[in-house]
Amino acid sequence: MSNVYFAQVITGFSHALRNLSSLLDKAQTHADAAKFPAENLLTARLYPDMFTCARQIQLTTDFAKGSAARLVGVDIPKWEDTETTPAELQARIRKALDFLASFNAEQFAAAETRAIEVKTPAGAFNFSGETFLLRWAVPNFYFHYTTAYNLLRQNGVAIGKFDFLGALET
Repeated sequence: MSNVYFAQVITGFSHALRNLSSLLDKAQTHADAAKFPAENLLTARLYPDMFTCARQIQLTTDFAKGSAARLVGVDIPKWEDTETTPAELQARIRKALDFLASFNAEQFAAAETRAIEVKTPAGAFNFSGETFLLRWAVPNFYFHYTTAYNLLRQNGVAIGKFDFLGALET
């Protein structure tokens, strides 16, 4: 079962992060063509009480690195959330991809039964590795990835479903 965890978190999240990087490239191209700063796209929100596009991208990378680290039982790298430009967010995505690339499938051997605690402002949550993956890691990663996509699309960036999905061949 460990290969499923590796495939979902390392292979799957890495694929989505590369797609997110491509979305940011298209956002920059859109802003350049429209002659406005791309940072304007990164401050967009779906609703006033929701996070900005830049924060959604930061959280996507946070869930990628945090999920991998928790499932194998290593420390989660701490990154400042100071990125405000597409270039800075691209660097953060590359950093997340590099972190994910540092893992191998064998490290996920005990992932399914690993006891995982997640502390949030809403309280502490305790999971088995399986429950963490299915009910916390995957939904949160894709929630923030999807929200970043939606914010860019809502603001005129010419992206579609296949930009979100990326290359479909194996």
